[in-house]
Amino acid sequence: MLNSLVGIIASSGGAAAANNSYESIATVTLSSAASSIDFTSIPSTYQHLQIRFMGAMTSGGADDLRIQFNGDTGSNYTRHYLFGSGSSAGAGASSSIAFGAIGVNTLPTTSNTFGVAVVDVLDYDDTNKYKTLRALAGYDANGSGYLALSSSLWQSTAAITSIKLYPISSTFPQYSTAALYGIKG
Repeated sequence: MLNSLVGIIASSGGAAAANNSYESIATVTLSSAASSIDFTSIPSTYQHLQIRFMGAMTSGGADDLRIQFNGDTGSNYTRHYLFGSGSSAGAGASSSIAFGAIGVNTLPTTSNTFGVAVVDVLDYDDTNKYKTLRALAGYDANGSGYLALSSSLWQSTAAITSIKLYPISSTFPQYSTAALYGIKG
């Protein structure tokens, strides 16, 4: 199901690439709860990266999925987002924050409900510009849930060599999965 959703999203507005241009770099499926999912030693052989995530949080209310590049925890990120729940909608922005955010309230804690996200990290290896990411994320909880469209900027010209995904104040439960793909130009 995740790959079907990802295929639809990628073909309707993901990074400009044919399906055969995506190459698997790494996949992590948690065997037990963890505070983050990390990708390290990312090769510099692609034009863009794509992350396909499926997971939730173990406690608390629905929350954001966060991302950091190269271990940077400084206030070097900004974000913009649109979200809707079926009964309400909103938009917002933040600057000078210590993380990139993927959606708003897109990690559920509802039993047996996982959220999904597709994140494009554009020009991740280009040392002449800041890094931009765009994401579509959400979940359905049998008639309730959230959908969010977001973008973040990492204000660094460094090539991205590592990515950390994490929830704000909880952990990812067992079976949460993240897959990292390289996209050829």
